Amino acid sequence: PGGKPSLFWWSAEKNEKLLQFWETYILIMETLEGNQIHVIKPVLPKLNSLYEHAISGEKGCWLFHPSWHMCIYKRMFESENKTLTKEGILHFLELYETKHLPNSLGFSEFIIGPLMDALSESSLYSRTPGQLMGACPPLGMRLQKFLAMYVMLLPEEEKGSFLLKFIQKMTSRHWSAVPILFLSMALAYIPACKVLGTEGLHALRDVLKCTMITHQILLRGAAQCYLLQATMHLTDVEKVSLPEVSSFLLSLRPEESLRRDTVLWMELCSWLQVNDRCFRKSVTSDFEHQETSSLCQYVCSLVGDYLKTPASERENCFMPDWFEAKLVATMILLAADVEQMRNKHSGKSNIEWIELEAFLNPLLDVLMKLGSNAYIPTLKTDKSLQLLLKLLQTRSLKCSNTQDDRVLFFIWKSLMIPVESILEFVLRRLTANELSTVGDLDRCDLYLALIPEIVNLSLQVSWKKVPSIQNFILSLTNACIRNLQERNYEEEPKLKEQIEKVASMASLTAVCEIMDRKPEVRLESLPSVDALKRFISFSQFNEVLKKPSYIEESSSSGEEATSQGWGKIVARYVHDQWICLRFILNSFPTLAQEYEETSEMSLSTVERSRKILQSALEALTILPSDQVLPVFDCMKVLVPKLLDSSESLCIEAFDLAWKIISSLSNTQLIFWSNLKAFVQFLFDSEVLAVAASAKGQAYAKIKEIIFKLIDMSTTKTGVFNVVLSHCCRSWIFSPVDERSALSNTFLNAGNYCELITEACVFGTVFRRDQRLIQDVHAFIENLGEKCAANVVTESANRDDHYVRVCAIKFLCLLDGSNILHKTFMEDIFIKLLDKDELVSRSRTRYYANSLQHRIKNRVWQTLLVLLPKLNQNFLCGSLDKVFQAGFGNNQASVKYFIEWIVILSLHKYPQFLNKFWDCFCYDEEKLKTSICTFLSVLSHFDIVLQNTSEKKPALKKALIVVLQWCFNHNFSVRLYALVALKKIWGMCRMLHEEEFEALTPVIESSLQQVENMHGTGNARRNWQRIQDHFFFATFHPLEDYNLETIFYTLPRLSELAEDEWISLSKFDRFTDVPFPPAFQWYHSRTELRDLKPSDWSQQDMGANSAETDSQTEWTDVQKKIIPWKNSTPSLDLEMVLQDRAAKLGKSNSRLIVVASLIDKPTNLGGLCRTSEIFGASALVVGSLHYIQDKQFQHLSVSAEQWLPLVEVKPFQLVDYLQQKKTEGYTIIGVEQTAKSFDLTEYCFPEKSLLLLGNEHEGIPANLIHHLDVCVEIPQQGIIRSLNVHVSGALLIWEYTRQQVIKQKQQK
Repeated sequence: PGGKPSLFWWSAEKNEKLLQFWETYILIMETLEGNQIHVIKPVLPKLNSLYEHAISGEKGCWLFHPSWHMCIYKRMFESENKTLTKEGILHFLELYETKHLPNSLGFSEFIIGPLMDALSESSLYSRTPGQLMGACPPLGMRLQKFLAMYVMLLPEEEKGSFLLKFIQKMTSRHWSAVPILFLSMALAYIPACKVLGTEGLHALRDVLKCTMITHQILLRGAAQCYLLQATMHLTDVEKVSLPEVSSFLLSLRPEESLRRDTVLWMELCSWLQVNDRCFRKSVTSDFEHQETSSLCQYVCSLVGDYLKTPASERENCFMPDWFEAKLVATMILLAADVEQMRNKHSGKSNIEWIELEAFLNPLLDVLMKLGSNAYIPTLKTDKSLQLLLKLLQTRSLKCSNTQDDRVLFFIWKSLMIPVESILEFVLRRLTANELSTVGDLDRCDLYLALIPEIVNLSLQVSWKKVPSIQNFILSLTNACIRNLQERNYEEEPKLKEQIEKVASMASLTAVCEIMDRKPEVRLESLPSVDALKRFISFSQFNEVLKKPSYIEESSSSGEEATSQGWGKIVARYVHDQWICLRFILNSFPTLAQEYEETSEMSLSTVERSRKILQSALEALTILPSDQVLPVFDCMKVLVPKLLDSSESLCIEAFDLAWKIISSLSNTQLIFWSNLKAFVQFLFDSEVLAVAASAKGQAYAKIKEIIFKLIDMSTTKTGVFNVVLSHCCRSWIFSPVDERSALSNTFLNAGNYCELITEACVFGTVFRRDQRLIQDVHAFIENLGEKCAANVVTESANRDDHYVRVCAIKFLCLLDGSNILHKTFMEDIFIKLLDKDELVSRSRTRYYANSLQHRIKNRVWQTLLVLLPKLNQNFLCGSLDKVFQAGFGNNQASVKYFIEWIVILSLHKYPQFLNKFWDCFCYDEEKLKTSICTFLSVLSHFDIVLQNTSEKKPALKKALIVVLQWCFNHNFSVRLYALVALKKIWGMCRMLHEEEFEALTPVIESSLQQVENMHGTGNARRNWQRIQDHFFFATFHPLEDYNLETIFYTLPRLSELAEDEWISLSKFDRFTDVPFPPAFQWYHSRTELRDLKPSDWSQQDMGANSAETDSQTEWTDVQKKIIPWKNSTPSLDLEMVLQDRAAKLGKSNSRLIVVASLIDKPTNLGGLCRTSEIFGASALVVGSLHYIQDKQFQHLSVSAEQWLPLVEVKPFQLVDYLQQKKTEGYTIIGVEQTAKSFDLTEYCFPEKSLLLLGNEHEGIPANLIHHLDVCVEIPQQGIIRSLNVHVSGALLIWEYTRQQVIKQKQQK
């Protein structure tokens, strides 16, 4: 072939190599037809050899067209089996690390096509089992390396077009949060190369828009950060202009990624600084004489253009969009930070801020004129105030004190100058009948948003302006009240009047909020506050504004206020009334009783509260659900006063509020703030206390809502967290409040203890996709400051673990000497034990890491935390329950916790030992599963007896008990008993008592016998393993008593699912509830922390070797027969059936049948019968339990009584096969592989061991390694494989037939 890769070619001298290429190729494609990963995995390394044949080394070009390879990958990518897809993707991504492939256009197209399509599947980004939480998933890492490598190897001229297509592909489909995050990350890690122009920038901006549709704010933010980094690394600045860059920057959300003071912002500043004056000149710029434009000039012209407004004939009635104001403010700040950077580099100490001043001057000019010049176009005033607001709302992330942030401080100082002018303008606009259209309400919002910012500004920068602010608020309040008191008696009110009323109400709201938040301005003393108070107290609640007539309006402006539009305005008006009322209720709890003159006020406070609560319920029905917050806040003040007298009204309030909360649960933005307000009102200490003391319907209703909230939390993570942290804080740190009549808020904890018990065992088992999102979250959080999204988005503690963390920290704060705390803890202890019993009753057998297992585990963890705080009398009563739990059939992790609690209880109160000895006296049935639990306790007997002076009687009793169990028929019980015996005997030796001396020779020789156990390696190894087990070898019940061991180390060592491990950092990160001051139980000892779970658990190393070593090529791989390939004629088999009793004496057969991989009792029963009939010397099974199975017995018809059965568990097979090899056996696999022998042609050696595969998966790849030979049964039909019993039987018969013939010949 010439230089170009051809689709197909052949040459005689390369015959052998080409044949090998096509054989391998077809083998791979055939194997991929099946979807079973264990069959395919061993074939994957053969892919590598394909490349060796397909690429000519000396020319560095493709001999075969690369699309042959692409077919293989595409087949893998499209497999229904996700594991296979993942293998295929990882294999493809590794190519560039391991092989030097010639460049080919087909490859680029393949990456942007099928590869990216395959990468859009989120589940591929999961962690591998060994990885820790918070590690980068392997696919994410591979993708980074691959993309960086691939782009580096591309020729320069192709880089740009490849990356552009890659980025455009990212916009072309709906990606979910996880893939788009890792693709953005891979882009950000490409080494800097200037290849993207305007089109690339636009494509990246479209990707940003795609990221916005995902719900996960943190993942969204992180993707934005990576995309900005990619932009800085890959953009060719000479091809893009500053306006294009700035509009791109505005697509990033400041509250999610690009915010001032983050690392990302600094990177951006230095990028702008380095490339200053390199950007392409924009078409519109005025600097004709310059080729490029500098940042400073650009921002100056930007501010100038922004404030220029065309003289329009008619005043524009709509307010301009905020986009421009945001853009200008962001660019001013960026340019100022760049200027500061430049000055720092040049070493100037006093910065003159020449550029920054130039940016701000045009704005200050306009602002200074606002107060005096009434004829500035509205558009211009709008724009200047919008920009002012954006600049004032900038906060410094790093410096708590603004004066340390020199850029901001300079901006703020400059903006102080026009304060009076601005206030004058705002007052005029709000009170002098200047707002007349619906569009003006947006302006009203703008003016009112400025007021708190100006107050804040004058508090930060200089107090001189405070008097003018006070005067402003005085005039504003009085004018608004006047305006609202004017009653309008016309049938159809005019639009202008109604709009003014809305604006006045909104202004009063703003005043109330400032008085609430900034008491230091001392506004309460103003005379207008009294007027405000009186006005609000007497006004009609939920007053609704009539819809005005639109006659005079519609001709001049194009806006038609539809009824829906008016509805919004009315809702806002009502909402504002409630904010004012909330202020009055909170600041003046007696509800303005000073004014007795009107009949309205002569009502009693209760009556008045009742009226307001009724209006509140009415408000909840008319307000849209995103506006109900202030109503909730008012209800919080009202309900405690009314729970006694009008319970039914309060219950109605609970119901209505809950209805609103549950209807909101799908809206991310307003749900959380409303939930918080709801929780504060329903779980207010006073509400809870009053309801609990009456124990009436309200009490029942609150409990019902508690369970509804917990239920909601299983689908919406974080709901329970809000409830719990509020309650824990209010119960323990009760605010000293002269108003509340509560003697002790902690009583609530006892009355609503369900909250705490449920919290201790809370946590759902997540679906795989939810776990994936949590893993990726943890990965991003682990990046810390490096990823700006972590700094900017506030962590909301919504992780499910925080519920348990909060409950545990709450329990740690309790004090056993406080009588209230004591009864509460005892109550919780009993309730948790009951819960454990309930779970045990509902499922006698439960699987590892099932919800039942997790709940039991959490119960015992909590009990362990409570244990030291409980006193002797209480423990005496509840220890029986603990022992009862020990009798259950428990998973390992639960067993350790129960044992630990028993050890600690006996250590503290040795007088309970008699109760403990009683546990050994039950009948065999009851102790069958659980005796090991009690024997484990004895293996820590030294700690149990630490506090007793008279150790001899206890030791004597212990010896008697343990010795009985050393002779148990069950092997593992004997092991546990021996471990305990070893420990107890060691203690006896220390005492040098004559009684014990007598026993010395017996026990010593027995223990010596155990240590030198001969025989098969298994028993010996198990004895070693159980002694090295962490619970006996490393774990110390007293020294290891701490949070880390209970919640992290022990669950990890007992192989509990990883989402059950709670690391200490979570306890520290959760700050709502502190640790008690003297708390010192933090860290596990390092010996325990450094152990790995696999140090002791019986895992066979053979099983793992296959995972790590996927690169080595295996000599033989499993392969199902493709029916049409096989056309060997079957030999006419000569069937020789002899008199088997005579000929096959049981002794002379040397055939072992190994069926450890088979798990169906029917197949095992059949094999047992067949093996017995043909006189096999032994049948090896995975577990001897199968013999009791009814189905097994049904098929084996008592054969198991006449045939030696040996137990070898699947993970022990590798050792067993090796051992048999040394004894001279040939290991024969019954499996179709690429190199297997035909059964009709194979001659069995006398010492044969047949290994049969599993029903579904055949013989696992790691065992095929150990076979001497594979034998397959020739097939004619279409179906690919025989039942395992049948194929086993055919081989057993064939072996027998050959042996019979041999014996005949010998005769």
